[in-house]
Amino acid sequence: MTINKFSTLYLLSFCALFLTSFSTKDSQFQKSRLRKIVIDAGHGGKDSGAPGKYSNEKDVSLAISIKLEELMQAQIPDIEVVLTRRTDIYQHPTEKARIANQAKGDLFVCIHCNSADPSRHSSFVGYRTETYRSHGKKRTRQVKEYHTTSVPNPAKGTETYIWGAHRNDLKEIAMRENQSLYLDSNAASTIQGFDSPEKMNFINLKTRQYFDRSAYLALTIQEEFAKAGRIDRDALQRQVGIWVLQAVAMPAVLVETGYISNPEEEDYLNSPTGQTEIAQSIVNAIKRYRSSLDNKTISADLNGGK
Repeated sequence: MTINKFSTLYLLSFCALFLTSFSTKDSQFQKSRLRKIVIDAGHGGKDSGAPGKYSNEKDVSLAISIKLEELMQAQIPDIEVVLTRRTDIYQHPTEKARIANQAKGDLFVCIHCNSADPSRHSSFVGYRTETYRSHGKKRTRQVKEYHTTSVPNPAKGTETYIWGAHRNDLKEIAMRENQSLYLDSNAASTIQGFDSPEKMNFINLKTRQYFDRSAYLALTIQEEFAKAGRIDRDALQRQVGIWVLQAVAMPAVLVETGYISNPEEEDYLNSPTGQTEIAQSIVNAIKRYRSSLDNKTISADLNGGK
């Protein structure tokens, strides 16, 4: 695995070097294991998300989220799963972030569907007679007539996003407001004794560490999708949107599970087989993520094992 898919990545090894300067024991400041995952089914209620020919993104994302929960409970029962919603309700992004932070999650996974505008094709069908006035007289002329048809965009495949590195300042705000998620009581009291610059430096480095973890998981999810035969459209930084990824004080990714605007993909996204394959790929990636997290090898894995 390499990091060349991202324009900017902070190296975890660099981050860890400075984090350890705050304590002789790194574990005093951070949780070393993945204990709780928050799964967010995108959209809901009045917000239908992207439309397909017969289904909506909000329903597909919820179905896949519930399937993901079921597979995790069966295969990784020691990890607690929290869903931001289980029914067709609308939640503002601030509410989704509040649920995740209040649950004290160690990871935030947002499930969505992608969409692409249809292609439009025009074909010449003949001439029509058009009447117009010129110098006070009625005149006629022949005008070409075209018929425009709309064809579904053939785009298909998966993408996994993390927040843009240029938005780390917003992520740091969430980190400052939810320090209890990554600091135990002893560490928190120690940090409070530091001067403000030192404290903010710690939060800044912790934010970079979470950026690395999110990047690793995004790349791993895409690898697992590719293994399952899906088209890998890359792990990417989203420059705008997906505010919720910046608002949760934990590593966070957004998974675009497929193109609901493509009839073939829409059928796959709505099928039990498709939903199970998608959820299983994410579970496989989470297993790899937890292993790298526990063994503290994410930095090396991001750099191709170097």
